[in-house]
Amino acid sequence: MVSMFRDVTYKVIIKGMTSTEEKDILNGISGSVDPGEVLALMGPSGSGKTTLLNLLGGRLNQPTVGGSITYNDGPYSKFLKSRIGFVTQDDILFPHLTVKETLTYAALLRLPKTLTKQQKQKRAMDVIYELGLERCQDTVIGGSFVRGVSGGERKRVCIGNEIIINPSILFLDEPTSGLDSTTALKTVQLLQDMAEGGKTVVTTIHQPSSRLFHKFDKLILLGKGSLLYFGKSSEAMLYFSSIGCNPLIAMNPAEFLLDLANGNINDVSVPSELDDKVQIVNSDAGKRNGKPSPAVVHEYLVEAYETRVAVKEKKKLMVPIPLDEEVKAKVSSLKRQWGASWWQQYTILFCRGIKERRHDYFSWLRITQVLSTAIILGLLWWNSDTNSLKGLQDQAGLLFFIAVFWGFFPVFTAIFTFPQERAMLSKERAADMYRLSAYFLARTTSDLPLDLVLPVLFLLVVYFMAGLRMSAAPFFLTMLTVFLSIIAAQGLGLAIGATLMDLKRATTLASVTVMTFMLAGGYFVKRVPVFVSWIRYLSFNYHTYKLLLKVQYKHMTPVLNGMRIDSGLTEVSALVAMVFGYRLLAYISLRRMKLCAQ
Repeated sequence: MVSMFRDVTYKVIIKGMTSTEEKDILNGISGSVDPGEVLALMGPSGSGKTTLLNLLGGRLNQPTVGGSITYNDGPYSKFLKSRIGFVTQDDILFPHLTVKETLTYAALLRLPKTLTKQQKQKRAMDVIYELGLERCQDTVIGGSFVRGVSGGERKRVCIGNEIIINPSILFLDEPTSGLDSTTALKTVQLLQDMAEGGKTVVTTIHQPSSRLFHKFDKLILLGKGSLLYFGKSSEAMLYFSSIGCNPLIAMNPAEFLLDLANGNINDVSVPSELDDKVQIVNSDAGKRNGKPSPAVVHEYLVEAYETRVAVKEKKKLMVPIPLDEEVKAKVSSLKRQWGASWWQQYTILFCRGIKERRHDYFSWLRITQVLSTAIILGLLWWNSDTNSLKGLQDQAGLLFFIAVFWGFFPVFTAIFTFPQERAMLSKERAADMYRLSAYFLARTTSDLPLDLVLPVLFLLVVYFMAGLRMSAAPFFLTMLTVFLSIIAAQGLGLAIGATLMDLKRATTLASVTVMTFMLAGGYFVKRVPVFVSWIRYLSFNYHTYKLLLKVQYKHMTPVLNGMRIDSGLTEVSALVAMVFGYRLLAYISLRRMKLCAQ
């Protein structure tokens, strides 16, 4: 796929306390890349290379974008998503999935519906062998606290996630960052092999070694958002020599170019034109320690490119279709092409969710926490007395603790769900891997089987040690009540996390909310003011506690601790409403966040 871009500009709007200003990130960038070529975007930090890559890859759709970008003479459209691969700088992968599982799930979600499940799985294995990952295919990816594959293998898995759809054009954001020189060379050699196979490859690179630099076919050098060079990478040194900039010592070409882009001309010969310009400026700002300042060097390089190269290069580019209205008209008339049906997306994401999170749910730390709490409670209420009112009130204290424990615990676990997966969600949604509704339902329901195990273990210990009502119906109704409380509490955690998307703020809000629910329930203050008492009806702790009392004592007393012991239909209805209401709020919050280009 041929990609051409002409006079691309990009601005960001910075809102201050009293005013709003626009900052130029890119200033009229032009260039092209053809199938079989590797184009490297190079420049110092903050030069705009990642922004340019995101624009070319269709990852930025803002009104502040100017110029034109075309792919095979056509504008960007949603149909192109299935032909474009985009590898982000950060290795965003699930740590507990193996290499084979990661690529298989990507194949099942991204490859066309016309392929069978077996054909998609075979494609995943083909990519594994193509990238040389067969030796680690059954090794987990790993992360901060999980030992897994090496850094180079992680990067290849990220590349595999994108080339699995056999894209016509592949974008990569600093694929060699964090890798040693040998691994970085292998990675770039892999990109070169892909290009030779007929693909178009565009990559940003920060400071490549000389061996890496010579493997690129074309080069774009950026400085402060302006174009300093576009052309063959092998001719870059000749061009800068022609404008009077030569290294005075033997040095890596990439290092020399980055020094120039930064305005650093130590160990670089200064052209006479630049000396003349400094003499005209004739100030400390224009010349420091007898050398031109970085600002003057940058201005000279931009002017040199504009006068000597830019006009000739722009003539080579075909006149492309403008970005704005033409793109909007075409995009609005197209529908997304999903690789799987809604139900298939849900099923795949459900299975992936269980495989990824079962390690966290059944970690020894969590099991020990739940079982030790259960044993302590069982010892404190060992064979509690149910023959006297005082004994019943003591036992009611245990039920209150159970309601509180299985209210706090799920809320603060669920809060982490969407903030922690935001990067993965953004990445996968940007590639149109699945619908947000399929992801949301799979993410929230795949926790349910896992959530049932620990409460069952907890109640098996507490229920019989404390001597609660010994018959099957009360035991299973107690378990059902606790499970309903957990799902409702999770809904609140999901809603808070999805709304704020910040763990510190979400944890603070959840602490205040749950504490308010508990205090307003009337457990500690019998006469709760009217203007506060209504909060209890929003509290899952309040409804769970009432249900537990009704399950245990319906046959014994009509009133306990001021609560009427009835059928409990009101409490069940309230908890069910919370289960769906809080989750609906979480989904709406995710939809409004606009995590990625949609």
